[in-house]
Amino acid sequence: MLLTLAFRHLWVRKLRSLFLLLGFAIGVGVMVVLLSVGEAMVEQSRDVSLVGGGEITVLPQGIDVEAMRTGGIGGMFFGIDRARFLTRQAIGGPRHAGLVRSVAPAIEGKLLYLCRAGAECLPAPVRAGGEIPSRAVALGAGLNVREGAWGDAPVDSAYVAPTAQQLYDELDRFHLPPAPDSTWGEWDYFNITTGRDEWWYVTFLLGGEVRLPGTAGSETRWGGRLLVTHRRPDGRYEQFTANAPPASVRFDTARADLTIGPSTVRQRAGIYRLDARASGTGGVLRMNVEVRPAVNRYFPPVELREDDFVSGYVVPGLAARATGTICVGGRCTRIEDAPAYHDHNWGVWRDVTWEWGAARGATFDLLYGGVYGPERDAAGAGTTLTSPFFLTLVDSLGVRQVLRFGRVAYEGEQPAAGARGALAPRRFSLVGTRGADSVTLTVDVEHALATDMSAASFRRRFFQMRGRFELRGRLAGTEIGDTGRGFFETYRSR
Repeated sequence: MLLTLAFRHLWVRKLRSLFLLLGFAIGVGVMVVLLSVGEAMVEQSRDVSLVGGGEITVLPQGIDVEAMRTGGIGGMFFGIDRARFLTRQAIGGPRHAGLVRSVAPAIEGKLLYLCRAGAECLPAPVRAGGEIPSRAVALGAGLNVREGAWGDAPVDSAYVAPTAQQLYDELDRFHLPPAPDSTWGEWDYFNITTGRDEWWYVTFLLGGEVRLPGTAGSETRWGGRLLVTHRRPDGRYEQFTANAPPASVRFDTARADLTIGPSTVRQRAGIYRLDARASGTGGVLRMNVEVRPAVNRYFPPVELREDDFVSGYVVPGLAARATGTICVGGRCTRIEDAPAYHDHNWGVWRDVTWEWGAARGATFDLLYGGVYGPERDAAGAGTTLTSPFFLTLVDSLGVRQVLRFGRVAYEGEQPAAGARGALAPRRFSLVGTRGADSVTLTVDVEHALATDMSAASFRRRFFQMRGRFELRGRLAGTEIGDTGRGFFETYRSR
């Protein structure tokens, strides 16, 4: 009887019955979703592959999160490039100090193989992870230590908050070629502006089949050179050089210090001391200068690598100040807080060209660059290995933004000093973009020095230019603009 009455009621009150059924269905659906989410959260809380703590997790771009969690092949070979830079400046630096309380880098579930010491190696696979104890605790993800201590070691502290000595040694350390290579080169480059129309290019260069001093073959087919180019106020250029055999060269793969004969670079507590001795058209050069990079104004190491080709670059001092004495012949000049710049390059340089520029404005320091590598072999005939071209803007809090651009548009021609008949561009521009951000850089070239490359098969001219720039665009929804001067480099066919 009750069942009959219920069906008749539903039949008579069709609209109300439909509304009640719809509400019941929605309620059941919501309950199913909530139960599913709860079950998933319980499962994840028990999964050792997932990192706990914190409010935001940063993962490698393009990774399949499920593949990473389960250890599938889609989770292999992924990493976060320049993770130290992200930890110290991009995410955990002063720019976001009011938003980010702590950044905790971590490695989870990496496959390692262990062998017992002193015994025949029978590798045993293990899963290992790593983290900074103090940072993990700050995120609420600290280990429950039942016995012993779990605290930051010196290497942990150096990772997240290095001293100035540790930071610049890490940025500015030297490298070894993957195999002995006569086209390998690595150099410290300093640029010092001592007047509106006067500046110095200073290069401490290692070249050839470079090896660590004292190792087998370390006395063969390589050496060091100091090269200094002086742009005089009257517009003339003079060069000074000094060569050193391997026995007189000292460098370190863990430090910034370098010795080339009587000339040295020493980094102590973030201050570079240059002691240079060379001879040239103007007589004997003696340079004793301290270069002090500005805090936060550096660009982390980047490296283009494919097969045997390597091209690396780092800028420890995008903006710096130089103080000291420069003597040419018997004439000495004292400089105080002169604008300076410092970068470090390494790699294989046969048939390699680049676009590069560094400049200082009222608000921003800017840096752009990109490498054209040598043509590939038959497997990639007709193509050229090219690094992504980037434009980065830096202020007192560090890197503000890194944008991409495809080409540099050169306009006009004007005579250049150096190589006979060389013509430098009068003007050039590029447009950097990243998401909604877009910036246009325009440079008017005021001075240029051209150098013919010596290899007969590589008919290029290398141009070192000085010019005035204008920057216009939009970053993070804000209109920006700046002007200033800088130094720029390019190659052109002869």
